[in-house]
Amino acid sequence: MDIMLASTSNIESLQSRGVFSGSRIIPAFRANDTTDVWGVIRGGNYRATPSLPYSGTDLTRARAELCLYSMTFNNITEADTATLEAYRDFRPKARAAGKRHFLEVFNPNMPTGFTAAETGMFVNDCITRALASLTADERPEFLKVAYNGPAALEELVAHDPTVVVGVLGGGTGTHRDTFELVWQAEKFGARLALFGRKVNMAEHQPTFIKWMRAVADGDARPVEAIRGYHGDLANLGLAADRSVDDDLLITEEVLIAAAER
Repeated sequence: MDIMLASTSNIESLQSRGVFSGSRIIPAFRANDTTDVWGVIRGGNYRATPSLPYSGTDLTRARAELCLYSMTFNNITEADTATLEAYRDFRPKARAAGKRHFLEVFNPNMPTGFTAAETGMFVNDCITRALASLTADERPEFLKVAYNGPAALEELVAHDPTVVVGVLGGGTGTHRDTFELVWQAEKFGARLALFGRKVNMAEHQPTFIKWMRAVADGDARPVEAIRGYHGDLANLGLAADRSVDDDLLITEEVLIAAAER
């Protein structure tokens, strides 16, 4: 684990307690919270409307040098224009505050009529359009994008080899989903795995990260990682949430076609 991402307030709390002192882990805060990620608000209906930009963070007061900026495109002119303009306005503020950022681009949160393959190409085009407006010193440190299959990832990586591409984790799924996603992402050109729930929901996070690293480094295949992880849980005296057989299943459609057999 190289980066710990949290809200501005939680990073401040952790920094105040000296959590990162002497650690190689880099703290990072969320510079914005687009409306399509407001699903944790009970009774909220925000995901039923196109994503709109929002940021409540004062960049000059945030207690970390690195931050995440998120965007979502929906093929809706007004909403996508607002998204791009908000990112344009964010960049000089970040530079003035001495902050570096990495850029997260979600898949559309509204129905578009696209197939899965078309979604990947649409998102790629939106990313390349956004980055084309940036000078070299404005560019994000790296990208965080949804995995839309081998063709979309390879296309994005090949478009500009100087852009480091990372994949986001998405939903929880099985642990096979996680290890398969790490394996496929590395195979087709990604260089970072930026996972939240997939790690947080594991029975033992340090052991889970150890096996993720083994898969990313080519020291274990996804099936081997499942069996190794379950063996480590047993040695720790911990009960797995799923049986080995159930955890070997791939449940995310985008992973099936290119899955390791």
